[in-house]
Amino acid sequence: MMKTSQFTPKQNPVRYKSIRLNELDLFYREAGPQDAPTIVLLHGFPTSSNMFRNLIPSLAFSFHVVAPDYPGFGQSSMPSHKDFAYTFENLANVVEQWLEALGFSEYSFYVMDYGAPIGYRLALRHPERVQALIVQNGNAYEEGLREFWDPIKRYWNDPTPENREAIRFLVDPKSTRWQYENGVPDRTLLDPTTWILDQVGLDRSGNDEIQLDLFYDYRTNVPMYPEFQAFFRKYQPPTLIVWGKNDVIFPPEGATPYPRDLKDVQTYLLDTGHFALETHGEEIASRIQQFLNERKLISSFDR
Repeated sequence: MMKTSQFTPKQNPVRYKSIRLNELDLFYREAGPQDAPTIVLLHGFPTSSNMFRNLIPSLAFSFHVVAPDYPGFGQSSMPSHKDFAYTFENLANVVEQWLEALGFSEYSFYVMDYGAPIGYRLALRHPERVQALIVQNGNAYEEGLREFWDPIKRYWNDPTPENREAIRFLVDPKSTRWQYENGVPDRTLLDPTTWILDQVGLDRSGNDEIQLDLFYDYRTNVPMYPEFQAFFRKYQPPTLIVWGKNDVIFPPEGATPYPRDLKDVQTYLLDTGHFALETHGEEIASRIQQFLNERKLISSFDR
């Protein structure tokens, strides 16, 4: 007689979805109770929502968690840079359309790298929707743009073909792997499939030009830093900072100014590099749970 299996489906499985927005298919991951507080996870370069693959199930019992891939990244559409403007304003437009299509009226933002200017642009548009911020190596202060940015700044100031070519190395396999490994004391904690998967995306025909367009457009975020800071001062979202302190792309000098503008802020500088979730994922998940629980931004089931 066959025994009945004791295995049951996960209570809050991660679901992989796509939504049509105008001419784009936007891929996203979703997990957790629909009626729980929502956390929107915004990824950085050169990755996708895959960077949150372990964090999402860790949070899904307490939160409704969603993470999109921007156009040109991950599983979302990748129109040519000649047909779609790859700017941070336009990426924010797409994420805004996605949030509204899904009917989200309140949420916390987890912002990392490119996710910071995208999330902060959206916060300026809809400050009443932002319940809290979780910041992981996401910059909003000029102090955080140090030596790494010098060749990119040269391109901003003088957008010649030569200066564009001078930063093309940032999309090659060596650079992609370096982003994960640099500043990590114990590299055996890193899963090599992360940078391999990212590189598959970068190696798609035309994706290098997309990324170079975004490197150039990052210059438009810097004049908005004072606006982001004014949002912090006026609306005072509770903010948890979990920052890889050995990162040279967005170094800790970008983390330390946040308390100038925010009253309810907790900062943790972690002994790791740019992709802190790869080595400190459990700690970050725990700190998010504790931080939002203390501010009553957690499912009642877990209080």
